[in-house]
Amino acid sequence: MPPPPLQISGDGPLRGIVSIANGRGEVRGYVGAPALGEMSLQEAVGKGVLKVVKNHPSWPRPYNGIAAIRHSDVDRDVGAYLAESEQRSCALAAATSVDGILCKAAGGYLVEKLPDCPNGTMGKVEENLAELVRRDGGEALPAGLLQSGVTPVEIAAIILDGLEMEPLQQMKPKMACTCSEDRLFRSIRLLSEADVEEILAANENVEARCQFCGKEYRMSPDQVRTMLGTATGDPSKDDDV
Repeated sequence: MPPPPLQISGDGPLRGIVSIANGRGEVRGYVGAPALGEMSLQEAVGKGVLKVVKNHPSWPRPYNGIAAIRHSDVDRDVGAYLAESEQRSCALAAATSVDGILCKAAGGYLVEKLPDCPNGTMGKVEENLAELVRRDGGEALPAGLLQSGVTPVEIAAIILDGLEMEPLQQMKPKMACTCSEDRLFRSIRLLSEADVEEILAANENVEARCQFCGKEYRMSPDQVRTMLGTATGDPSKDDDV
């Protein structure tokens, strides 16, 4: 399996964050310890490293970047990574509004300065960002605006007010997990024959639980042996989705 596009590996009790997204708006993710109870994000994440992996069908290999976790806030640390590791000048904010175990709003924005951007344009964007902060009125920008019913397109319109904004593409993100029984079997095939037999002899079923969606898979020893007997190809070269 390829490395995750965004991984935050901190020494805090959250035990890391993994987030994956693609160009179709499909997202999935998990944290190492999802049931921590009440504590701040900074305390939960701790210190460590932030890793970013980006890929494209036309690239010969994925792009990998890494930076230290300095703030233990996802948006500020990603922003620092973009500025330092990729030399990209940008304004980034992301936040959630949580009531108990209920997430009432979550979202953010990323504004990047492109080459040859006039100083006047940058000045206008900075003014608009200040107005966005004023309208949000909270510390978790832009969760306050989202919770009050402001849409992502409307947030973009505030940031780009006076700059003739023209939306080029819109999509609705959705949870999309790629787990399957075939992936569980592929993991089994990557083990040696001796290791597989040891596992089958010691367990009534081979079980796995997806970290992303929580779905559980079970395969009996007889089912595994039958499938191994008919399997073809190299499992290490299977394509990941």
